[in-house]
Order: sequence, then structure tokens, then C-alpha cells
Amino acid sequence: MRIVVHGQQAFGQAVLERLLERGENVVGAFCAPDREGRPDDSLKAFALEKGLALHQPASWKTKEAHELMRSFEADLCVMAYVTLFVPQPVLDAPKLGTIQYHPSLLPRHRGPSSINWPIIQGEAKTGLTIFWPDEGLDEGPILLQKEVAIGPDDTLGSLYFNQLFPLGVAAMVEAVDLVRDGTAPRVDQDHSQATYESWCRKDDAKIDWTKPAGEVYNLIRGTNPQPGAWTTVGGKELKVFDCNPADAGGSAGEIVHITKEGFTVACGDGGLLVRRVRPHDGGKVAAAEFVAGAGLTAGSRLGA
Repeated sequence: MRIVVHGQQAFGQAVLERLLERGENVVGAFCAPDREGRPDDSLKAFALEKGLALHQPASWKTKEAHELMRSFEADLCVMAYVTLFVPQPVLDAPKLGTIQYHPSLLPRHRGPSSINWPIIQGEAKTGLTIFWPDEGLDEGPILLQKEVAIGPDDTLGSLYFNQLFPLGVAAMVEAVDLVRDGTAPRVDQDHSQATYESWCRKDDAKIDWTKPAGEVYNLIRGTNPQPGAWTTVGGKELKVFDCNPADAGGSAGEIVHITKEGFTVACGDGGLLVRRVRPHDGGKVAAAEFVAGAGLTAGSRLGA
């Protein structure tokens, strides 16, 4: 079976590497265009190292891009991680079509930040979907899904790197086998159950200390490491990373207790022990080190 791989960065590289390791006939690879001032995509570097034909179309909406896909005479396109819109004629160019990875249990959490939002919203599980994409956003029949639990201390980083990344690579390989065997299902998504969230951006990650501690905690871990939950101290931005729920009195945003472990901040209901932060003018530091350097004491206020 002739396969082309379309992806980006570490996940796309990992999928390509796994397919090559198992002897798949990968005849070409695609990734996003280079960005000035940024390192080359790791998938690009790996594909070139392996002697594969590598292309970086700026858009798939052109006749030339369509002809490029057709020129590989592929049986299957494996889309590992793709940010460019891919029109239906390109998706349909391979003889057996195109399959795509998405890190949520579709149709839940369609959109580009589908790992952040289930954590932020306090959900107990998420997962991944391999599906047959169409021109809709994360729409198209489902081929297979894998469910994973969201632990009470999971962050965006731990959920992705410990679960959704390795499980996703294995699921893409499993899906390729199902396509080859002619047993790959096409289960229509239930659009009535669909949710969509756009990018989780900086404005979404601003901490409102008047909210219950559980909600603030979910926001912090659901944006760790990107885009990073943040508040202010004396009008200057402070990003908050590692923390744990804690008992706390006091008014919302007030630092009520400082120990060698960090500082405890009161929320609208309960509080959080903050362990690691990043000030506006530096790197990540232990929270206790930050408060000492900033001259903060019990009674100091965040977010004012």
C-alpha cells in the first residue's frame, strides 16, 4: 500500500517514523511551510534524512496542490497533525482516501485546542479519534476512538505527552492496518452531541480569583504549559503553573499563607497552594523564591 504522510512537528515525525519502522511503503511526506526565525519542522528534517520526497505547500486550495497529491498515486494519506485546510478533492485523491488524528472524543471538542478544554471544563475523561475527514472542521465518519481518563492532577502537558501522544501514534498505525484489511469502519458522527471551542488563548487563561478554587485549578492545569494561566502582582503579569487545592480563608486573590512549599491564595471558595510561577521578566521559579524576591507577604493581593 502506497502511503503519504501529512503532518507537523514531533507527533507527525513519530507517526512517520513508526510507519517506516514497520516497513510501510511511504512514498512522500508533507508539512507546513517554514516560518522565518523558527527552526525547521522536525518532520521535515526526519523525512529528508530518510530520503523521502518532502513538500511544503502554502495552501492545498490550488490546482497545483491537488495535482501534487495526485502525483504520488497513493493508496492512503495519513494526516497526523495538520493546521492547513485541506479541500475534499485533495482528501479524496488517494485511492482509499485520507485518515486523520484528533485528540478528543469526537464530536466532543472539535477545534484546535481540544486537549485544553476538557481539563479546563473539569471533565473526567477525554481521548482521541481517528476519522475520515471531510471539509467540515473535525467532521467526517469515525474510524476508531481511544478513551483516556483525566487524572485530578493531569495538566495539558502530562495528558498529551503521557497519554494522547503515544496512544495516538499507536492508533494511527492500527488504523492503517484496518484500512489495508478493508475492515476500517465509517461511523457517522452524532452532530447533535458536537461541541466546538476555538484556540485557548491568553485572554482565556486569565485567572479570576473570585471563582471557586476547583475552577481556577482546572484553568491552571488545563493551560500548563500553554498558553499559561496568569494573574497580576502590582500591575505586572505573573504566570501560575504548578499548584494544588488548599484550605484558605481570606478574600479572593489574597495571599493568606507563605511556606517553603509556596504561597496559598484565597479563591471565591477555598484556595490554591501555588508552587511554581513565572514573573513577567524571567523564567519559571519556585513560588517561595518568587514571593521572597518580590517582597510579598501574607495579605498581599493578586489580580488587583
